[in-house]
This record gives sequence, structure tokens and C-alpha cells, in this order.
Amino acid sequence: MTIELNDTLTLFVLIGGAVLVLFFALLLLVVRRSGEAARMALPIAQQMNQLGQRVQMLSDGQQQLAGGLTHVSEAQVASQSKMLELMEKRLATVTEAMNVNLQGSAQRTAKSLGELQQRLETIDKAQANIEKLSGNVLSLQDILSNKQTRGAFGEIQLNDIVGKALPKDSYTLQATLSNGKRADCLIHLPNPPGPIAIDSKFPLEAYEALRRADTQWELNEAAKLMRQAVKKHIADISEKYILEGETADGALMFLPSEAVYAELHANFPELVREGFDKRVWIVSPTTCMATLNTMRAILKDARMREQAGAIRKELSLLHGDVERLSTRVGNLDRHFGQAAKDLEDIKISATKAGKRAHRLDNFDFEELAADAPAASPAALVERG
Repeated sequence: MTIELNDTLTLFVLIGGAVLVLFFALLLLVVRRSGEAARMALPIAQQMNQLGQRVQMLSDGQQQLAGGLTHVSEAQVASQSKMLELMEKRLATVTEAMNVNLQGSAQRTAKSLGELQQRLETIDKAQANIEKLSGNVLSLQDILSNKQTRGAFGEIQLNDIVGKALPKDSYTLQATLSNGKRADCLIHLPNPPGPIAIDSKFPLEAYEALRRADTQWELNEAAKLMRQAVKKHIADISEKYILEGETADGALMFLPSEAVYAELHANFPELVREGFDKRVWIVSPTTCMATLNTMRAILKDARMREQAGAIRKELSLLHGDVERLSTRVGNLDRHFGQAAKDLEDIKISATKAGKRAHRLDNFDFEELAADAPAASPAALVERG
């Protein structure tokens, strides 16, 4: 069993036991010495007196020791109380600081979780948009993989561009020519140059093979196929849609993709020159819009020339209206001049009437007689 030395009660018991042991040891020593003294023929009364004194001294020492132990116990209790109080204060301070830190950490964690939730929502929306875009790309790929749907896609794109650039009465979609061929769009330009046809059925198989080529051999074969397909398409457009006396001396080949247009001009310039030789002009959505805007200016100029006679007639009528307006403005000016003269006369008469009213108000008849004109004899006779 382990005894804690800091325990006041235990220390007190140990010290008391030691004192008792010391007391009995001293008592035994006294008895022994008393026996020796008796043997030495000391008086018994003297021995008892000495023994009483020594016992009294031992009692006084025990009381002093008990007082010291009590003081030590009280000091130990006070020290423990102060220590406990200090520990409680420090524990309260640490607890408060820990609560503040935990609250701040909780707020920061909640804020971080909220921001993370917002970012996750943004990521979910972006993922949904990506999935939607992937579906649209796959749909577009399915459209372009089929020749008929690809042609319809090109026609729809061409129709949208033409509809935005030109008036509705200046073009015809799916127009049939005299040779029985049907053009995707026929622009009704005046002569010259005359109506011009636009074809939107470009063969994209060769371009797709060119994009999928992995080896040099596949690239060469795809390029060869590209040259053959484009040359044949240019020749077909030139034969079908360029008719002497019916259409313009040229036609447009519409490419529904800027990438194909850039590929032809970058890597196949001989095909572009082939189109120039056959009078087939290759256009992309961007260049087609620019070309159509130029055509719109031509149509506007032609319509203005057609209406030149009507415009001259209207100008002649406008000239007559301007001359009549000038005459009427002159008459009105004369009327305004006469009215100004009448107003001036009225102003003079009003001034004179005001002066006379002022003199009448002041009974100034002499001045009135002096200002009045001489009466005629007829007036005098009439007054008499």
C-alpha cells in the first residue's frame, strides 16, 4: 500500500505515532535510569520529581509538536485551496478559448461546406450542359453521316442565311430550271448578270475521311478522294445550273462548314482554281452572307432604275408643288405686310385716344380745343 506524503491526516498520524514511540522510549530510559539511581541509593522522592519534570517536558514538547502539525495542516489546506482556485480559473480560461475556437471552426466549416455545395451545383449544371452538348454533337454527327439529312442540313442553313440577307420576293427556293434540274436557291438578279443559282449539297464524305486519316497512306488516299469528289461536284453545278440566256454566267457552291472552306483554300487551292475556271464560286456561311449583301445592293439599284420614270414624274409634281408653295408664301407675306400696316394705324389711333382720355380726366379743355381741328361752316350750321 502506498502512502501519499501530501495527505495531511496521514502525516499527522505518522508524526503522532513517532511521538508515542519516542515517549515510551524515553519513559523506558527513565525507568532504567531510575533503577540505576535506586541502586546508587538516590532518594525516591528526588527520582520521582525528576521523572515528573521530564514527563512535563515531554508533554510540552508534544503540545508544541501538535501546534506545529496543526499550523502545517492549515497551511497545506490553504495552499491546496489556492491551487484548486488557480486551476479552476485556468481551466475556465482554457474552456472559453476552446469554445471560441470551436465556434469559429464550426462557422468556417459551415461556410466552406456552403461554398462547396455551390461549386458542386455549378459543376452539376456544367455537367448537364456538357451532356446536352454531347447529345447535340452526336445528333449533328448523325445528321452529317447521312447524305440526305446532310443535304437537308445544308439547305436549311442556306435558307436561313438567304432569308436574313434578301427580301422574300428576290429569291426562290427549290426553283426548277428549263432543263428540269432543281436548284436549292435561285436569286433573281437583273440582267446582267441574271438569275444565279446556289447549290448546298456538298460531298462531305471525302472531308471526313481526310479528318480520320491516321497514316500517310490514308491521308494521301483521302486527299485523292477529296479532289475527285470536289471536281465532280463543280462540274455538275456548272452543267446543271449555268444555262445560256436563262441564268447568270456563274453559280455558287455553298459549303455548310467554315472548316471545309478553310481546308479547300489551305490545302487544295487547285480545286478553288478549278471552280473559277468552271465559273462556280465556292462560298462558306460567312462569305455567302457577304455575297448576298452585295446582291441586295444590286437588287436595290436595279429597282431604283426601274422606278426612274416614276421618280422623275414625282419630281416634276414636286417641283410644281414647290412653285405653288412659293407663290402662296408671297401672297401670305403681302397679307402680313398689310396687316402690319393696319396694326400700326390702329396703334397710332389708340395712342391719340389715350391722350384725349387723359386730358378729359384732368379737365384740360383748352388743350383739347387747341388740338382739335377747325370746324367747317357746315358743321357749325349743323350744330346751331
